[in-house]
Amino acid sequence: MEHVDSQSRKTRKFWNEDRKEAFSAYLYVSPFFILFAVFGLFPILFSFYLGFQKWDGLGEMEYVGLQNFEWILTDPIFWKSLSNTLIMWVLGTIPQLILGIILAYALNSALIKMKSIFRVSIFMPYVTSTVAVAIVFGVMFNSQDFGLMNIIIGWFGVDPLSWTTSEWGVKLAISTMVFWRWVGYNTIIYLAGLQGIPNELYEASDIDGATVRQKIQYVTIPMLRPIIILTVFTSTIGALQLFTEPLIYIGRSYREEGITVVLYLYREAFANLAFGPASAAAIILFVIIIIISSINVFVANRIGR
Repeated sequence: MEHVDSQSRKTRKFWNEDRKEAFSAYLYVSPFFILFAVFGLFPILFSFYLGFQKWDGLGEMEYVGLQNFEWILTDPIFWKSLSNTLIMWVLGTIPQLILGIILAYALNSALIKMKSIFRVSIFMPYVTSTVAVAIVFGVMFNSQDFGLMNIIIGWFGVDPLSWTTSEWGVKLAISTMVFWRWVGYNTIIYLAGLQGIPNELYEASDIDGATVRQKIQYVTIPMLRPIIILTVFTSTIGALQLFTEPLIYIGRSYREEGITVVLYLYREAFANLAFGPASAAAIILFVIIIIISSINVFVANRIGR
């Protein structure tokens, strides 16, 4: 009897109020971690495993070592997809970050009236369906003479372009889609950062006789540095994972002019049923994202110092 009472006291001592509260907290957040483990962590680990296997999705797996990586790294289509991805990143992502800061600064200015309308309007592309955006831009960049972009460039004496088949026409069309869709999102983030800058800093710079350029260079940009690092990091990852826009714009032909790395591995997995090479391409892309994101964060971290 004494042994049972002693065990009961130890249990009550271990299961105190603090531990009950901690258990309740973990219980409430557990659905996220369970879903992440099933739909996030497991596919990632399984992809790393598949990168060393030969598998068509139905039959038995066969261990092939590094053959999938050797095949990917010697495939000219992969390098073409990588160059396309990097070019679209330069054309569509870098300008949106620069213009986002400019638009945010303008929307934060006291000279702009009806700011709420402008903020909603500029954020609308982000909440618009990507499929709808790609369809609309597909009509705008129609290769026929009556296409909107061909009419516009015709005003300047330029011959109509084949936007869906030419090397740079496809890249410009997809990059424009990416730019239009994400510039408003980054603008709102920068605007939130600008509104968090204390007015006392600008008042002090006015007393010191600082010009507008000096305020931006020595006050605005340094205070926005954490926000800039965040947007550069997320935008770089998003640009290197570009998939929906090129898939809808060029279709399932997977033409070399517009194929991206993610579209390339999608083709290998679900069109060619080569899940091993597709997983190897995903692993290589993962390494590339880490390298390029680290470089971008390093560069962005030096802005405003």
